[in-house]
Amino acid sequence: MNSTAPLSPSFSLPRLSRNAVIVSSVLVFHGLAIWALQSGLVRKAIEIVVPVEMLSEFIEAPQPKVAPPPPPPAPIKQPVVKTKAPTLPPAPQPLAIADPTPAPNAPTGVTTPQPPAPPIAEPVAVAPPAPPAAPPAPPKIVLPSSDADYLNNPSPTYPAMSKRLGEQGKVLVRVFIGVDGLPGRAEIKKSSGYERLDKSALEYIMKCRFVAGKVNGVPQPMWYEAPVNYVLE
Repeated sequence: MNSTAPLSPSFSLPRLSRNAVIVSSVLVFHGLAIWALQSGLVRKAIEIVVPVEMLSEFIEAPQPKVAPPPPPPAPIKQPVVKTKAPTLPPAPQPLAIADPTPAPNAPTGVTTPQPPAPPIAEPVAVAPPAPPAAPPAPPKIVLPSSDADYLNNPSPTYPAMSKRLGEQGKVLVRVFIGVDGLPGRAEIKKSSGYERLDKSALEYIMKCRFVAGKVNGVPQPMWYEAPVNYVLE
């Protein structure tokens, strides 16, 4: 008795069922795709995806603003120098030359004699201007004097204390002399260096008489400087 069992035809079924599954799957996918197109599911998916992409574009970080480049500098206008056209000298004009020969039919006129010229007056001699007057001569001044013998003036008194101390010197007294020859007032112009001698000189001058000073021979009051000497012998 043979124990080997005959082959079952079920070993080929799995291959057939796999192909059938693939074919049926493809058919089902296509059927679902056609149904989705007809029902609008694909359009809704597109509407959902597109706004998300647009929203992602709007949310992008703003780009930094780039400052526009500065405008180019305006061109500098160069001054236009107008050159004057050289002026040409005027064209020479034709000159009319007189013909000395008279025309044959020219009328002859009568020449009228010219009146005699008036006589030329002789120039009148003008006297030269008088020379300027000579300036007046300066006035002749004569200073007062005390040297006249008729005045009988005393000698100056020498102070006894000055003799004892050996004081001596010259005193210059400025005195005002009137027209009568008398001293009006006196002052020390230059001191001898000793008060006693200066005081004695003032007293002496006020006791003297003088010849009055004169201007062009006329007595006039004036100042006079009178010296008084004190000398020990």
